[in-house]
Amino acid sequence: MIVTILDIVIAGLLLGGLYALIAMGLSLQYGVARVLNISHGEFIMLGALTTWTLHRAFGINPLISLAVCGPVAFVLGFIIHRTLFKRLLTSSASPGVFESNSMLASFGLMFIIQNIALVAWGPEIRGYSYLAFPVDLGGALFGANRLVTLGFAVVIGLAFYLFLALTRTGKAVRAAAQDPATAGLMGVNIDNVLALCFGFGAAMAGIAGMLISMCYPVHGVMGLEYTIIAIIVVVLGGLGSIPGSFIGGFILGLIGSIVTYFEPGLALAAYYVIFILLLLVRPTGIMGK
Repeated sequence: MIVTILDIVIAGLLLGGLYALIAMGLSLQYGVARVLNISHGEFIMLGALTTWTLHRAFGINPLISLAVCGPVAFVLGFIIHRTLFKRLLTSSASPGVFESNSMLASFGLMFIIQNIALVAWGPEIRGYSYLAFPVDLGGALFGANRLVTLGFAVVIGLAFYLFLALTRTGKAVRAAAQDPATAGLMGVNIDNVLALCFGFGAAMAGIAGMLISMCYPVHGVMGLEYTIIAIIVVVLGGLGSIPGSFIGGFILGLIGSIVTYFEPGLALAAYYVIFILLLLVRPTGIMGK
């Protein structure tokens, strides 16, 4: 019985680490840039398939490909915001109109990226074996790749939180999230901060995709499922709250592990139930205001 409980808890933490990293990127994009990025999962998919390509075609260690997936996704996200969402922001009559227009634009972006990936990689499910040997944790066996994934997710998440809390750029991001107009009057370059936030969110998605590829099969239409999970985690943790998304990711991971233990096919349905209940009972989330 103890081994079973330990198995469920550790499996939930391993899953929650990925969910936390995915949701932190989306929370940053929405909490600061005010873009509910429906194409968020496509950056995860690009990171996963790029890692698969680098590993299978060139023999590059998946962990080393982090140095490719993160920066490339950041640059792509930064350019997309400066060319697409900045234009929408300046042409929208109000913040509410911008949020609606940006969400619709991100839907289009999702299909564009998805179809480019299908042309480049095809619809086949792909995967590779990396650090797949088992590790015994109190009688429960887990793949070493999943433990490494959890470690990377936690370290990256904490490092990014410290970046926001301690650096000058991080303070500018937090100021822009609280009151962009006043932050602009205080000398913060709002256009750059918003683009940086969207780029950082894309980078975290790309890194999460790299980690996901180490543990799960990947394919060109995997993005939407992770976007939905990210939205649920962001609502659970509190809209715009980076610590809330981090905590919410682990909570959802534990819930998913418990449901999967009893009925694997109901995990995603359980996430939807939690999402609906949150909207009805506590729409502000755990740490939302």
